[in-house]
Amino acid sequence: MASPARIEVDKLSVEQLKALKEQTDLEVNLLQDSLTKIRTAATRLENATAALHELSLRPHGKKLLVPLTASLYVPGTLDDAEKVLVDVGTGYFIEKTMTQGKEYCERKINLLKSNFDELLEMATKKKSIADEMGMLLQAKLRQASASPSL
Repeated sequence: MASPARIEVDKLSVEQLKALKEQTDLEVNLLQDSLTKIRTAATRLENATAALHELSLRPHGKKLLVPLTASLYVPGTLDDAEKVLVDVGTGYFIEKTMTQGKEYCERKINLLKSNFDELLEMATKKKSIADEMGMLLQAKLRQASASPSL
């Protein structure tokens, strides 16, 4: 795989440097948004794992509240705690055993944590590049304002 072309930022004009810094800042913001979304998804899966654990401790025939939305619950009765429906995305659900449901959540959590770590490393590198470009841009602007125009 070919490595990306290296840009000598100290040879760029002020306008080019501004554009490159804005692009890098945009990339950093997108990466940070992705990190937030991954963190949210991992938290939801961790909550689902905890809910599965709590559900497995409940006796057959136990009365409970079933969440339909974040704020709407309806009364229900636990029929079979060994079978659960797992949301695999885009409106698809798969029936699994309690153990398989917990394993599914754990696999997804591990995948998200791996992706989170990779994105965090990338975001950190991009942020340091953006900071360096910002300092270089400020130095060029100071230099341009200090030198008299001919």
